[in-house]
Amino acid sequence: MLQQKMQKLPDQPSESPVHMPRTVWLLGWVSLFMDMSSELIHAVLPVYMTTTLGLSMLTVGLVEGIAEATASAIKAFSGALSDRLGKRKVLAVLGYGLSAVTKPLFPLASGATEVIAARFIDRLGKGIRGAPRDALLADATPEALRNAAYGLRQSMDTVGAFLGPLAAIALLWWLHDRLRLLLWFGVVPAVIAVGILAFGVQEPAHLGERARANPRTEAGRLPSFVLARRLPAAYWGVVAVASVFTLARLSEAFLVLRGQQQGVKLLWIPLVTLVFSFVYAISAYPAGVLAQRFGRRALLLSGAAALFASMLLLALPGMVTLWLGACLYGLHLGLTQGVFAAAVAATAPAALRGTAFGIYYLVIGLLQLLGSLGAGWLWQHFGAQYAFGAGAALTAVALLLATLRARSLSWLRSR
Repeated sequence: MLQQKMQKLPDQPSESPVHMPRTVWLLGWVSLFMDMSSELIHAVLPVYMTTTLGLSMLTVGLVEGIAEATASAIKAFSGALSDRLGKRKVLAVLGYGLSAVTKPLFPLASGATEVIAARFIDRLGKGIRGAPRDALLADATPEALRNAAYGLRQSMDTVGAFLGPLAAIALLWWLHDRLRLLLWFGVVPAVIAVGILAFGVQEPAHLGERARANPRTEAGRLPSFVLARRLPAAYWGVVAVASVFTLARLSEAFLVLRGQQQGVKLLWIPLVTLVFSFVYAISAYPAGVLAQRFGRRALLLSGAAALFASMLLLALPGMVTLWLGACLYGLHLGLTQGVFAAAVAATAPAALRGTAFGIYYLVIGLLQLLGSLGAGWLWQHFGAQYAFGAGAALTAVALLLATLRARSLSWLRSR
């Protein structure tokens, strides 16, 4: 019986999903420590900006939007550069290192200009490392394990996002709500992340050999935006669906501010980030395994439904709706983000994988900028319920379109 089931899977790997390549685990640890550093800071940063620095909601949206758009724009070029060089690790180390050395800028900030500069430089590092790291993971992982591999890395990343706010709560209690001093503690895990990547991760030999053996390949001769036209239609389908999800989803900063608005005390504000990060962490890897077995359609439709419910609940008053909305926000991320990354890797040619991830993140980042500005404007002029209500409405449209078009999107049915 077991042998018959195995024969039905055409791409059955020789390894089980629990026997991931060493590189996947190490990249997971790198993501865990860097996200712990980032989320320790970001768990209190929106409150720090609005209370200590006195910035408006629209300014918070502008800061968040510029930060993510910067990261995504740089990813488009770093991904293409990693294809051209046949080297991904050096760019990943550069990006993680840049983010690590900019962590002290947050507690040193005295106004909007310094915060924007700090977020800009930090996200510049994220932009440099993102696409090469994701392409490096694909290069090091057998195709049959990729959904699970991206889910595992995403889960470990989100464990860091869970530990960061947890550490922030402990530090707020210990430091008696001194936010500036707390922000300095974000430096330590960032340095650990860079050390693991620099001294532990090895570049797959076949990547550099392929680049040296084929010095005149398209990836080596053409600029990235010319190469973008050679990416298949299935890839652009992934980008289109992910774009609608991104536009509908308010950034994490607005969840933190909603918690403050609903009456969560400063000491417990990091719990908002902690709750959705915990749900994200425990759902991302199982989502990758389920997508590997049953295809991506059910995961993405379920993720859209979770996002709709999350935005609707967060638009309503009350602590119960706040915490349920935060949980569903994390579930949405767990069901969709690793699946989208695996779909990009599956639909892009191997020689253009870095370019594909770069363009994907560029589009997502520009839409995050637009969404953050729109949410900040709605919140400032009409209230939080209108900002989250708009997200729910956009998600409903996305869910309807995804349901109607699911049969025409072949990558949704792929494993």
